[in-house]
Amino acid sequence: MESLKLQFALICFLTLAMFHSSHAQNSPQDYLNAHNAARANVGVGNMAWNATLASYAQNYANQRKNDCNLIHSKGPYGENLAEGSGDFMTGTAAVNLWVDEKTWYDHATNTCAAGKVCGHYTQVVWRKSNQLGCGRVKCANGWYFVICSYFPPGNFIGQSPY
Repeated sequence: MESLKLQFALICFLTLAMFHSSHAQNSPQDYLNAHNAARANVGVGNMAWNATLASYAQNYANQRKNDCNLIHSKGPYGENLAEGSGDFMTGTAAVNLWVDEKTWYDHATNTCAAGKVCGHYTQVVWRKSNQLGCGRVKCANGWYFVICSYFPPGNFIGQSPY
């Protein structure tokens, strides 16, 4: 009897652990925390979660679930996209990919290193962008598509993000 109780407890624990890990790092607060940590690092104020932006982002993510292609929505908001395989591609992981572009950004000259991309990073830390909404979907190929929408949009040519 004691062995059955132990087995049941173990099964419950493993089920809870699998559920928690598969849903971890995709909440609105997770997206905000990752963005706001990068913003604090350069002295930019926090973003706030915006349900309208989140709905827009999730609706667009749902449109990409059949192909998972990194195609911008061409909507009215600033936008960052990411895709990745497995449970690795959480919302937090996507934001961290964008923030990692900081390596290639030179704030003094407001330029990106030759042949590198850093516009995702500059959108994350764009001072005037203060509202955020993100969405994530598992695609038909098993990968995940992540989108974050920003208001007001950033990345205006000739303007520094902070």
